[in-house]
Amino acid sequence: MDIGVLTVALADDPLEDALAYLEELGVGAVELGCGGHPGHDHLPVDTYLDDETGQADLRSRIDEHGMYISALATHNNPIHPDDEQAASDDEDLREAIRLAGQLGVDAITCFSGLPGGGPNDEVPNWITAPWPPEHSEALEYQWDVAVEYWSDLAAFADDHGVNVGIEMHPNMLIYEPHGLLRLREATNERIGANLDPSHLVWQGIETTKAIRLLGDADAIHHFHAKDTRVYEENVREKGILDTAPYTDEQDRSWLFRSIGYGHGESFWKDVVSTLRMVGYDGALSIEHEDSLTSGREGLEKGVDVLHRAIFETQPGEAYWA
Repeated sequence: MDIGVLTVALADDPLEDALAYLEELGVGAVELGCGGHPGHDHLPVDTYLDDETGQADLRSRIDEHGMYISALATHNNPIHPDDEQAASDDEDLREAIRLAGQLGVDAITCFSGLPGGGPNDEVPNWITAPWPPEHSEALEYQWDVAVEYWSDLAAFADDHGVNVGIEMHPNMLIYEPHGLLRLREATNERIGANLDPSHLVWQGIETTKAIRLLGDADAIHHFHAKDTRVYEENVREKGILDTAPYTDEQDRSWLFRSIGYGHGESFWKDVVSTLRMVGYDGALSIEHEDSLTSGREGLEKGVDVLHRAIFETQPGEAYWA
């Protein structure tokens, strides 16, 4: 199992400088943004797609620092109700899959996207309750849109030998494990999870239970190491659904936090142990989005915690059994 980093937090640094810095921290893998919300500072698709020389140079530079690419990240909304936006996001996603296949990277990370509530809507519509009845009808419409799109995209990913790790994210159609398994069942096994505990925590979903559920279906394609702290004093006043800006820290019901600042070290040891139980032995890719500290400090503190949590060897013979 390897400690990884989504390098977006270091986007102001050239890739070479970011790699050198992460090597000093003992990081073993990088997840590179190549479009959508993560941007493409460290992996501009136009530079590398279909360029064997450029790809060989990129692989060589990463190898020199003792790392590998765990995934390419393109988080956007390919089923947006605005056709132009959806087409652009779909292109980003397919180019990421093509580039991952050419680089020998076995996964991309993304969102499921979210349609409108009907064919004439102009903005996405996140349905959170089955009543009044038009909400259930809207959700049924959204699933029809999603299954049609993702069935085609899953076949495209299979053609390129790349797994699609969908981050379960509120304000997207797929925001919890049962929805992810429903989409996987409707498409193919290339569709799985980029399992990010931070979005599950504030919904009240137990991370280790989600790992077991998805792991038993062999549906964990990638893992984001990202924490969340729920602030109960604010929850008791206004509940867990919170539209206050992320930078309004005092008034929010929850915040994304650096590893170890949402949950203690024992939580992450349980996460690592449960991932091993279900057969996941890939990267734990740290995604820094803690507004209370800098990217570098958040990464350094997260790496420190995970170094003590991960297993660096394979299990030996259970001689006591």
